[in-house]
Amino acid sequence: MTASFIPYCKKTDRYMGRVKLPYASLVFLWLILLLPAATAQAEGIRIKNVNLAAAGEGYKISVDSEIALNPTLEQALEKGIVLYFVFKFSLVDVRWYWLDDEVVRGKYRVGLRYYALTRQYHLNHASFSQSFNTLTEALQVMGRLHDFTLTVKSELNQNTDYIASLRIWLDLTRMPKPFQVEAFGSSRWNLSSDKLEWSMKLPTPEQPFQMKGQ
Repeated sequence: MTASFIPYCKKTDRYMGRVKLPYASLVFLWLILLLPAATAQAEGIRIKNVNLAAAGEGYKISVDSEIALNPTLEQALEKGIVLYFVFKFSLVDVRWYWLDDEVVRGKYRVGLRYYALTRQYHLNHASFSQSFNTLTEALQVMGRLHDFTLTVKSELNQNTDYIASLRIWLDLTRMPKPFQVEAFGSSRWNLSSDKLEWSMKLPTPEQPFQMKGQ
């Protein structure tokens, strides 16, 4: 009786070995296929938070976003190309009886540049200029727009439901002409957030507007 159990155990071990090897190979292949997708998700622009507050007779907006460059854009920086990013906010009065009216707007543009001599990244805007030792630091600061004053274009009504929109993108029109030819129509140069749209009433000093983005 003892001898009859020995062949049975050996047969089971050989069979299990044949099953585990292909299964492990499939798992390894699956992880390899997912790797490019995970890398692609790390590139782009993601809007995390939006705040709109009343300030005197007007309004101010604050935006918290994440901006990540792909290798093509990082190489462009190293070649001395300035990358301009635009934050654009609009508040529209949608009227069924006439054309829509943009009542509030804000357009903020900031340039990102790399200086090879000092090995520093530089942010430049009409109201400020700042240098950073790493690209990560520069992108973190660039992604945060704080208390930017919006332009009120038309008379506003606190009881009206307006349609708000916000988008952030890389402005290819500000690049040198030779790079524009290469950039337009190429996914490697197309860096933009999704366009956020929502319905809202005007914020008040007592009740500012806050929203989580993507």
